[in-house]
Amino acid sequence: MSQRLLVTSALPYANGDIHLGHLVEYLQTDFWVRFQKMRGERCIYICADDTHGTPVMIRARKEGIDPEELIARSREAHLKDFEDFQIEFDRYGSTHSEKNRELCGEIFHKMEDRGHVHEKVISQAYCEKCTMFLPDRFVKGTCPKCSATDQYGDSCDACGATYSPVEMKDATCVECGEQPVKKDSKHVFFKLNDFKSFLEEWLPEHTPKEVANKVKEWFGEDLRDWDISREAPYFGFSIPGHEGQYFYVWVDAPMGYLSTTKAWCEEHGEAFDDWSRSADTRMVHFIGKDIVYFHTLFWPAMLKCAGLNTPDQVYVHGFLTVNGEKMSKSKGTFIKARTFLDHVDPTYLRYYYASKLNSNLSDVDLSMEDLVQRVNSELINKITNLASRGAQMLGKKLDGKLGSLEGSNLELVKSAMEKGKLVSEHYENRDFNRAIQEIRSISEEGNRLFEEEKPWVKIKDDSEGARPVLTTVLHLFRICAIYLKPVLPEYAARVERLFNEPPYSWADSEKLLEGHELASFEHLLGRLEMDSLQKVVDASVEEEVPAGGEDGPVDYEPLAEEISFDELAKSDLRVGKIISAEDIPKAGKLLRLKVDLGFETREILAGIKAAYRPEDLVGRLTLVVANLKPRKMKFGVSEGMVMAAGPGGEEIFLFSPDEGAKPGQRAL
Repeated sequence: MSQRLLVTSALPYANGDIHLGHLVEYLQTDFWVRFQKMRGERCIYICADDTHGTPVMIRARKEGIDPEELIARSREAHLKDFEDFQIEFDRYGSTHSEKNRELCGEIFHKMEDRGHVHEKVISQAYCEKCTMFLPDRFVKGTCPKCSATDQYGDSCDACGATYSPVEMKDATCVECGEQPVKKDSKHVFFKLNDFKSFLEEWLPEHTPKEVANKVKEWFGEDLRDWDISREAPYFGFSIPGHEGQYFYVWVDAPMGYLSTTKAWCEEHGEAFDDWSRSADTRMVHFIGKDIVYFHTLFWPAMLKCAGLNTPDQVYVHGFLTVNGEKMSKSKGTFIKARTFLDHVDPTYLRYYYASKLNSNLSDVDLSMEDLVQRVNSELINKITNLASRGAQMLGKKLDGKLGSLEGSNLELVKSAMEKGKLVSEHYENRDFNRAIQEIRSISEEGNRLFEEEKPWVKIKDDSEGARPVLTTVLHLFRICAIYLKPVLPEYAARVERLFNEPPYSWADSEKLLEGHELASFEHLLGRLEMDSLQKVVDASVEEEVPAGGEDGPVDYEPLAEEISFDELAKSDLRVGKIISAEDIPKAGKLLRLKVDLGFETREILAGIKAAYRPEDLVGRLTLVVANLKPRKMKFGVSEGMVMAAGPGGEEIFLFSPDEGAKPGQRAL
């Protein structure tokens, strides 16, 4: 029996769109799976929408629709984004499926029958206005450890502490702003410590070293029981035998890997046990470093309890930054997949991510300038140009027919073939950047030969004298295209048509095509222009956010670089009177203000919605940066900026002059 590979990516949440940060994971998984299939492995790529939880329920309620309608709409959008980014799943399911419900019930019964669950009464944050228990991320307040404000109810971004929402100071409900109360409820817990010995042995063999070392910090004491239930109202699966309790989303979400696999098995006439219990099957997960604990503690323990295969490998990657910074909506660098697709060929991003990705946990930076430079100098000028110059010349002057390979030309091609083993190792080890480097080096040899032999000169007087070099260059290009196929499948398909060949397998890189006739040359890929990327950024700008408001509060921010008095004098601060203020639907933080500056009225979009009601602002004096260049935003043009201080959210305080100040007066 040959080895099977069951490969998954983390399930995208149905409450949000796919963005370029998500694609770091789905693209590298797609690269790896396509490589495995090219070399003949029995491999399936499984994914699904993660559909359950309070956020989905609340959003559907706000939109006046059923959660099922919301997740169906989200699924359609996700699938279209993945398809257009050339990501190919063998099966894409949903955690809101009858198969997933059945599987969750089966595994829970095994947990219960084998004594690995128990009930316990706990105190939780409960919002009396929303009439619901609040998930951790629906509570904000002050960290009980370091007193950092505007923190979520599960952990502190400032000091890293973890805690319960009921431990927070000044806690508020994210939905309505009311202070939650403590309320007791009976929950179901999974005894994770029952699997401590198993996990201690499993971790080092099946996770990256730095992940294993980090997770094992928890093993200095008993592992805490894991709360696997949530109360109604909740969108999810009810727990059999526990009225009013629902499976926590992190129980049924990873189950989606297996229930989707089961659906694939039924569709293809395969035995589910062969893919879920057999020693001949390897289950490989690709995940981000933010969900390590779920996949390296809770998930393998659940599978062990149920007698199912535990993950063979959990591959972990870092986050995406854009231009060296955290993705930002106000800067237009929080980019949705669809926005990118509207303006730019996804081939470019697939190549760029591959050129940056490796097997460690370091973050990946998407630099727009580097993207343009790398795509144009490497993929276009070095690789694609080999075909566009060589194939067009061969077609026009030499009937499009390759010649023979001899001497140094043959050695050059054989050298490129021999690099296939090294490229293969890099793909297998997920060091895609090293694979790209090797491929690029082959193209550089082809370009060197092209420039040295000058076939465009030879072909004028001795057309046959040019055939050997064109044959060599085109062989090198073809080998590059085969090695690139896991990364650039549609590009490789164009190359297959150019060379009149069936879809490439990995072994095809070792074939010679002496005397082979090419098809007429068709355009393979053009240059990437910065203007196209700028359109992506412009289309991604959502709203201007006051300093500190988007990325979370900072108690004391470091001073900015010193400026001269002349630089300061360039800012024209004027007293303004707010004459109207209104909410902007679908703009999370923005209010639309009309401000009288004495000499004219300006419209200003201000990110102060969480701190001020529109009606309370009318008639108020404030300070305005009056000579700020107008900025086109998603919801209109903002013609200035009101001055405010604070960490963000509800803690924003407008600067206001004393009574007696007049609109238009300059601030001194």
